[in-house]
Amino acid sequence: MSDVRLEGVTKTFKETVAVDDISLLVEEGEFFSLLGPSGCGKTTTLRMIGGFEAPTSGRITLGDRDVTTLPAYKRNVNTVFQSYALFPHLDVTENVAYGLKRKKVAKKDIDSRVQDMLTLVDLEGYGRRRIDQLSGGQQQRVALARALVNRPGVLLLDEPLGALDLKLRKQMQLELKRIQSEVGITFIYVTHDQEEAMTMSDRIAVMSDGRFEQIGAPHDVYEGPQTEFVASFLGASNLLEGEIEGVEGDRAKVRLAVGTTISLPAERLPRREGAVRIGVRPEKLHIRTPDSSDREEPNAVDATVDISTYTGVSTAYECITGDGRKIVVYVQNLGRPEAAMAPGTRVRLSWLPEHTFAVEKGKRPDVEQGGQGA
Repeated sequence: MSDVRLEGVTKTFKETVAVDDISLLVEEGEFFSLLGPSGCGKTTTLRMIGGFEAPTSGRITLGDRDVTTLPAYKRNVNTVFQSYALFPHLDVTENVAYGLKRKKVAKKDIDSRVQDMLTLVDLEGYGRRRIDQLSGGQQQRVALARALVNRPGVLLLDEPLGALDLKLRKQMQLELKRIQSEVGITFIYVTHDQEEAMTMSDRIAVMSDGRFEQIGAPHDVYEGPQTEFVASFLGASNLLEGEIEGVEGDRAKVRLAVGTTISLPAERLPRREGAVRIGVRPEKLHIRTPDSSDREEPNAVDATVDISTYTGVSTAYECITGDGRKIVVYVQNLGRPEAAMAPGTRVRLSWLPEHTFAVEKGKRPDVEQGGQGA
């Protein structure tokens, strides 16, 4: 196993800056995901770690070894691509054993290691099958076994589930996490799929325009986004304009543009005065008619239901506030159709202060690049 360290890494292609001065420590044995939209620099970062691209500047180390200028075949790293790159003329066993044979490993050891890998990825009994006799999910498992049988210190995965259908993709997410836990090596996973990254990762680095927007555990990044981009890209968020009124102890007060004052933990503020954007996730909101209860909510906004969309698991309500801003609410399907609210209904939307976050408009903070203990 190896940790992976990037120090001031930049990659340019002519006039285009693909990766812009990033630093990162991926801990040994960690499942780490690079998450972001197409063109954000995540695959270029992965390719530099794997030795398929050379950084324009900066340093890359695997464990205590500087690999910045080493070619891919001299690094203790293997890569699984979305295309799998399996050999159609070889059967499953021959595909998995291919790298070991090139390294001239003894046949007895090859047979043992290949069988261990097929067991690990639940492909016992499939050794003599041709690649075209396998499903997409089984082919993905063969590609994974072929990479792991070499016992790399780091495994790189570049959107390996992208070609699978939704149901199989969800199944393979759990399988990948199980396999990583069993083998215990460092996984670095590239994806644009937020749920995929959240499901499998110990930590996530959210990327945009070649830079890291935020790094942290899935729960921390989702519940406490530090930028507008993270709030909007990682799940859905409602962002409301506001002005900080003051801080008392561990609580802050913010006056919203719609006219109400809400509170939130002071540590969530990016600054102590001035304009901010207040955020709350759609599933954290409660919706009711204003006259249906006399309860006083600490954070509440009046609005009107504009669109109601039934999705099976939940109903999504798009509501419009007095200042014309849209707020989306997800209400879990509890089998009470009489509770549904029709478009035009006046409602009160409320949420807990603990479910509130704040970001500065369009500003990227200094990102903590270190490992889990940093």
